[in-house]
Amino acid sequence: MHMRTKATVLMALCLCFGLAQAPAETQSAPAKSGYAQPGKHFAESISTLTGVAISPLLGTSAYGAVMYTRTAKEKRASLPWFAQPWFFVPALILVAACFVKDTAGTALPTALKKPLDVVETVEHKISGLVATGAFVPFVAAIMHDTAPPEALLSSMGFAAADFSWLYNAIIVPVSMIAFFIVFLASNAINILILLSPFTTVDAALKSFRLAILGTVAGSAWMNPWFGAAWALIIVLISYFIAGWSFRLSHFGMVFVWDTLTFRRKRFTPDAAENKLFLWRKVNKVPARTYGKLKRDDKGNFVLTYRPWLVLPARTVVLPEGKYAVGNAVFWQSLQRVEGDDSQNIVLLPPRYRGHEEELVKVYGLTGVREAGLRRAWKWIKELFTGGQQTATA
Repeated sequence: MHMRTKATVLMALCLCFGLAQAPAETQSAPAKSGYAQPGKHFAESISTLTGVAISPLLGTSAYGAVMYTRTAKEKRASLPWFAQPWFFVPALILVAACFVKDTAGTALPTALKKPLDVVETVEHKISGLVATGAFVPFVAAIMHDTAPPEALLSSMGFAAADFSWLYNAIIVPVSMIAFFIVFLASNAINILILLSPFTTVDAALKSFRLAILGTVAGSAWMNPWFGAAWALIIVLISYFIAGWSFRLSHFGMVFVWDTLTFRRKRFTPDAAENKLFLWRKVNKVPARTYGKLKRDDKGNFVLTYRPWLVLPARTVVLPEGKYAVGNAVFWQSLQRVEGDDSQNIVLLPPRYRGHEEELVKVYGLTGVREAGLRRAWKWIKELFTGGQQTATA
């Protein structure tokens, strides 16, 4: 996608988020008297929350910018934080910089592009968490002010009643949960981009996320009811993959944190148990499950983990056999060794790099084995130079 095309898409998304959905403060009087189409505001808010969850920084800054421009000058000081120039101007500049980076991404070497992807991943995580706690309740309040429950019931022929307490108790938490699970799915795409070594794959993933965001904004602009229906479909899909998204997001952020903070230099493996990720599904426990690995009284490897990191602890016993540390270029693992073959069972975060021999002693492993590209390079080297066998007395 050329830079001019991306810039056009960016402006279109900003307009769709703002002009079609941001409330006009200058026309706030009818909000207390009319409610001609109370359900329409509710439908538009569903699309707004879904779109912002997909791209939190773009969504909140575009929504805030249009809200600012549509508000009378004397009332702008009372607008929320995301509708103030000190926030949305730098935010939109950062969004534009990300678009420029993505446009030049296929031409940049991976070693130069990945650090920028790391920065974007951290920004996406922070902006999403901030939006979940600060932006979503505001939009829910806008939904309540423009289309309160009593107005909705009245429009359907029911007697007017004050259901604001029920709204606050149900709709706001549900909105936050729906926003969060869509954000998790979007963040998982960011992690896949970060972990992918191919710029073409990065571009495809980003184009996919941009296309989804465009359909949410475009459908809401054409018809709020159709936009709300499409947004709810996205929420439903995100719900079914929420566990996968959460594990992948946590996996990626642990790798980012360990790498950016050079944690391996101040880390020492524990003598009894250490935090690791499952590489593959084991006894119905999904891949990338995070937990503490230890040996039990029988010498078996046991992983203790908490679903969603906070639910009651559970355990899973890893397959029996001999294990070794697999040392690859980009990752390390604990491998189950069977002769010359090996199978990755556990993935080690970057903090363990340089501590391979310590892990061998802690868990009684068979040693350290070359893996991935290292193993391939060793095989090619021995193919041309011949392997060396150490002489024994």
